Amino acid sequence: MNKRYIRKTINIGLPLLFGGAILYWMYRDFDIESIRDVLLHKMNWWWMLASFPFGILAQAFRAWRWKQTLAPLDEHPRTKTCTNAIFLSYAASLVVPRIGEFTRCGVLAKKDGVNFAKALGTVVTERAVDSLIILIITALVLLLQMPVFLSFFSKTGTRIDDLTALLGMFSTTGYIVVAICAVMTLMCFYIFRKKLAFYDKMKTTVQGILDGVMSLRNVSNVPLFLFYSLAIWGAYFLHYYLTFFCFEGTSHLGLMCALVTFIVGSIAVLVPTPNGAGSWHFAVKTMLILYGVADNEALYFVLIVHTIQTLLVAALGIYASVCLSLYPNKNKEL
Repeated sequence: MNKRYIRKTINIGLPLLFGGAILYWMYRDFDIESIRDVLLHKMNWWWMLASFPFGILAQAFRAWRWKQTLAPLDEHPRTKTCTNAIFLSYAASLVVPRIGEFTRCGVLAKKDGVNFAKALGTVVTERAVDSLIILIITALVLLLQMPVFLSFFSKTGTRIDDLTALLGMFSTTGYIVVAICAVMTLMCFYIFRKKLAFYDKMKTTVQGILDGVMSLRNVSNVPLFLFYSLAIWGAYFLHYYLTFFCFEGTSHLGLMCALVTFIVGSIAVLVPTPNGAGSWHFAVKTMLILYGVADNEALYFVLIVHTIQTLLVAALGIYASVCLSLYPNKNKEL
């Protein structure tokens, strides 16, 4: 068995194992059969269906913004290629976390002849912009809902009001979850660095990445770029918020609760598991309980919503794969 095969097995197996372990721990005493009754009789599917267009729009806005950031680099991929590349990238990350960034750049390189390094550089720029937006929203929500966050840290075994307490007040579960999350996150950065190092072997490739990173300086329509950036997260939020009305236990919760749990969930998916499986469930479920949702109802919510939204991501990936296979490469159309 060669090293490359072992590495691929670890890259795929560990995130699945980690996510599965958290899910098993959360649902070990849960009556899974009761899910069927909720799905068939206690859930309002119209609200779930109403949320789907926003999940699709969020990815479409990302594709349109990506096309805009590539234009200053004299790279002009087709809109349909950018969109399908984004759809496919999210689906690919369900199998190997964070592989989607490389998948979408590879699609553009293959289908429309876009320079891979430049495309990768624009992805780095996008991530920086998205991180800034999330950071600003998180800071505002944290200020507005500080008591809830303090309760969250207390419930999960931590305190932030005292540095000494922060180091000494972890529960056993808190130590285990945080330690595993830290290890998996470090592994994710290591894998990303190794992949990026492959392209650093050539000077032209390094320059291409730098050009991509700096592409934001020359974006022709800054207001449009800002609109796309805000619309991405607005659509993601609505995709999530509308699911509150699917269940009796969450339908009465306000917009602020939805925003708080959305932010906590967005941070939780940074843990390298498929689509944040496990970590997202744990974080959102804990916050919902703090807002008065019963334990079982919170578990129903996170399990059903995350599963259905993950299936939507997978379906879009299959759709994109079929579409990409049906139309020719750009240079062959000329």
